[in-house]
Amino acid sequence: MGFFSAMLVLALTRAEIIDRFRAPPLTKVGGLVQAVGECPSDMREEFLAPVAEFAANVCRDLYSSTMTRETPFKEPGIVIVVGDVRTNMTDVVVKRISRQNGSKYTRIYLPAPGYADIEKMRTETAKAFFLAVKGEEIDDFEASRRVRSLDPKLRDEDRIADMEAFESGERIDIGDEAYLKMNRSVATPGEASERDILRFASHLRLYPAVYSEPFCGRYDSISFKEAVSLAGKDPRIRSRAFAKATDTAVLGGGRGEKLASAAEAYSRFLFALAAGKEEKELLAALGEADDKLADALEEARAKQKGK
Repeated sequence: MGFFSAMLVLALTRAEIIDRFRAPPLTKVGGLVQAVGECPSDMREEFLAPVAEFAANVCRDLYSSTMTRETPFKEPGIVIVVGDVRTNMTDVVVKRISRQNGSKYTRIYLPAPGYADIEKMRTETAKAFFLAVKGEEIDDFEASRRVRSLDPKLRDEDRIADMEAFESGERIDIGDEAYLKMNRSVATPGEASERDILRFASHLRLYPAVYSEPFCGRYDSISFKEAVSLAGKDPRIRSRAFAKATDTAVLGGGRGEKLASAAEAYSRFLFALAAGKEEKELLAALGEADDKLADALEEARAKQKGK
């Protein structure tokens, strides 16, 4: 270092010296994400780049899952400040900041990036994404759900948990239409688990259109086999069979050929029941459907044991 250069360094404040060696910011996802280092430039690859790419990947996945087109940002909507603390601090400090022009962005500070709470970081990045891209303010629970939805397995676990909560009466905010939509959604395309099949089987009953008006004046619900013998005594059974036929085929679709085949067989049985076919024909159709479902269940259990 020359004399004048040395004098210049001595004339600078400590903050100015650090700033001169500070890692330049990294910008990702069309300017949406920016990572800034409160660390020297030699830490750029060690801490700054991995953090920037982590947040960028979360945002890319959320763009894709929400079917939102990426648009360029003149100013970042998510600014991640990477610190230089080398202890086991797990802090993820978040602040919403308003610029002079009125725009807002989320500042996420990681004092010790090597130890930061990854799930907290992922959740806060998701919240920041929806604020910047969608203008939505969501809480931690909703952000976590949307992040989990990016993983097919976790998405399916949440879907099943929601259905079970609805069925047990713990969640009344879902509604019948949303419940049916969840039931029709495909968990793992082309594959039916034992749980999928047992859940499908739990729907193989007929219910009156009005709960307070039981079939034949006494049955709040009936099995398909009971429906065969009781259809002549209560005409509403045939009308409910007709209404159930299409839904039954849909509920079994997308989860493997064997479950789909069983669902279609049950659907044919229900249409035959609604049409008033003879009892012998109905029982044969129902038996065929039951056999197909048993075959699908056996296959699912065999696959589970093989894993």
